[in-house]
Amino acid sequence: MLKLKKINKSYTTGDFTQNALKDVSLEFRQNEFVAILGPSGSGKTTLLNIIGGLDRYDSGDLVINNKSTKKFKATDWDAYRNNCIGFVFQNYNLISHINVLENVEMGMTLSGISSKVRRKKALEVLKKVGLLEHAHKKPNQLSGGQMQRVAIARALANDPDIILADEPTGALDSKTSVQIMELIKEIAKDKLVIMVTHNPELAKEYSTRIISMKDGKITEDSNPIEKSEKNEATYNIKKTAMSFLTALKLSLNNIRTKKGRTLLTAFASSIGIIGIALILSLSNGFDKQIDTFERNTLSSMPIIISEQSMNLDEETMMELQNEVSNTDDTYQDIDYVIPEEEIIETVIHKNNITEDFIKYLESADSEFVSGISYMRYTGLNLVNKIDNKITILDNSKLNISSIPKSLDEDKKTVIEERYDVLAGREAKAYNELVLIVDSKNHVSLNVIKALGLESKDKVAFKDIIGSEIKLVLNNDYYVNNGSYFSINTDLNKLYNNSESLEVVGIIRLKEDFPSYIAASGLAYTEDLLEYVIDENKDSDIVKKQQKSEYNVLTGEPYDFNNPESKMLYESTLAHLGKESSPYYIALYPRDFEAKEEVINYLDKFNEDKDIEDKIVYTDQAEIMSSLSSDIMDAITIVLVAFSGISLVVSSIMIGIIMYISVLERTKEIGILRSLGARKRDISRVFNAETFIIGVASGLLGILIARLLLFPVNALLLNLTNLENVAILNPIHALILITISVILTLIGGWLPAKMASKKDPVIALRTE
Repeated sequence: MLKLKKINKSYTTGDFTQNALKDVSLEFRQNEFVAILGPSGSGKTTLLNIIGGLDRYDSGDLVINNKSTKKFKATDWDAYRNNCIGFVFQNYNLISHINVLENVEMGMTLSGISSKVRRKKALEVLKKVGLLEHAHKKPNQLSGGQMQRVAIARALANDPDIILADEPTGALDSKTSVQIMELIKEIAKDKLVIMVTHNPELAKEYSTRIISMKDGKITEDSNPIEKSEKNEATYNIKKTAMSFLTALKLSLNNIRTKKGRTLLTAFASSIGIIGIALILSLSNGFDKQIDTFERNTLSSMPIIISEQSMNLDEETMMELQNEVSNTDDTYQDIDYVIPEEEIIETVIHKNNITEDFIKYLESADSEFVSGISYMRYTGLNLVNKIDNKITILDNSKLNISSIPKSLDEDKKTVIEERYDVLAGREAKAYNELVLIVDSKNHVSLNVIKALGLESKDKVAFKDIIGSEIKLVLNNDYYVNNGSYFSINTDLNKLYNNSESLEVVGIIRLKEDFPSYIAASGLAYTEDLLEYVIDENKDSDIVKKQQKSEYNVLTGEPYDFNNPESKMLYESTLAHLGKESSPYYIALYPRDFEAKEEVINYLDKFNEDKDIEDKIVYTDQAEIMSSLSSDIMDAITIVLVAFSGISLVVSSIMIGIIMYISVLERTKEIGILRSLGARKRDISRVFNAETFIIGVASGLLGILIARLLLFPVNALLLNLTNLENVAILNPIHALILITISVILTLIGGWLPAKMASKKDPVIALRTE
């Protein structure tokens, strides 16, 4: 079954070459007990290592079951050692951090045998060597003879064809040596046993064949194989395969022997995880606070549609940034100029606000839109009697504005949603006004005077409700002086021909809404402007202005070939009351979620329209939200990057720790390789160890970070009055644990690779 053909092996150290084996040719029977004798340095152990596949021959051939090994790959040798060879070493070579039973099972584990089958076989061989009752002890709890029996049991467990024993009794007393030799002799009845020994008495007493060696050559063979003895066996060896679960278990047992070091390593590598977890918790918490702020405040900000809007898509923003940051001062020697369009001009979009678009807006679902506010150029001609004197009012001092128009009177209006009615009621008719006060019930003194009320420190609600200002239509407000018009100087006639606008309510913005979204002053309904436009559009001054090429109030001429002058003409007409489209529209979503529906509704209007016909809107809430979110993200990224440095340091530290572990477990590497473990299996064992440390590090980091959130939140509560700001997102926790494992595996990859490349023969000699 086993044949050596002119095997040569030499070792070179520097300039010196030692020829360990010289043209060694041997054949072995399927069942015999072979003892190899010879002085130290004669090549006995080298021969045993080559037969066992631990070492490679330089030339010649090793034939196994009529199969040449000249073209064997590393995995073929691993499978050969695992399936065909059982090693019994002089110093036992047991893995100290696993128990006797697991040591015996290891070869079968590498073969991929199921746990139930290998457990049964391991117990059987332990019983055979008389150690069944010691199955769950660690090797260091046994005597030398018992440990050698464990080594023999391990060699037998996978039912190999060949048992290789290297000085199996060298470390034992004479009595124990006899017991071990009797056991090996029993094994040799149905297996090939090859034993290396210095003891000729043991060899003569127990072996059936003695081979003597000297200076790397065979000098004597007591029972060589005759040509008539034929070996018809065929080569068929199963590949080895250690599962990651097995590697994990092996590494876990090793880690248990170094609990303190492992805990310190995990803690040290978790510092970065702790830092990032705290940063992400704070970022997550502040994001939630910002989100709450947005829902309570930004959602109250309307969506704005104006005559001119900025069309700031991503591409245009990039162009603007490039233009601002363009610092190319390279001068060119050319004799021409290059006109180019200003980027800012390309982003200005003129909205064509048509009646169809206004109808589209007013057809929006009232479930999502509580109201629409329009601003027009139409002026209001207002007068009142102040201190018994009729005065033409300056609208700019009244801060007078329109009340958003409700889409559905059966649902909550903008006033009901956003304001508290302090006195009276909400304005309904075109001739009704409301007075808006600020959070402290302050209002401009000019407004109080305009209402004809006495200016004193406090004005009672009852005095304001029912107070009036007067509206004068164009035909009474302006008089024709021939080619021009002027304001009527007969103030009594003005006043007597006016209509009353009555204050029917006093309102104040609710506490949940920011004060900047509404200023104090008088507010009228949209119906008032529609009434004024309807009455004034055919007034004498409007008709005159339509026919004139100059301003009928100032005499300033218009140049209709000049766009700016033409625009001024149109705004003058609009101010005088000629029917005009609004120059500014504000849509009020009912809440934060409804805003998205409103935006989708506006986007739907733009579908399939040319760029000039599209309506560009401004979502102020989105601008502020994205700005705050971008700032928060930028701060988070910077802080995480700084904390990430500690993760890199941790990864390097893990690499150093794993390198030390490789050095400490060098002998274990040799043992596993002698049992048939592949290089990848060795890598897997150490990768499993780094995986365990990575998981422990991640979990420990998250646990410590979670505990630190309590004092952090207590500190923030004292500083900001915000409760439970820092909140660790479970997704972030899982990601951080994953990152910890990945970085740890990266740190341990090189040491694991180094471990897999260790020479098994040299590794076995390591103490």
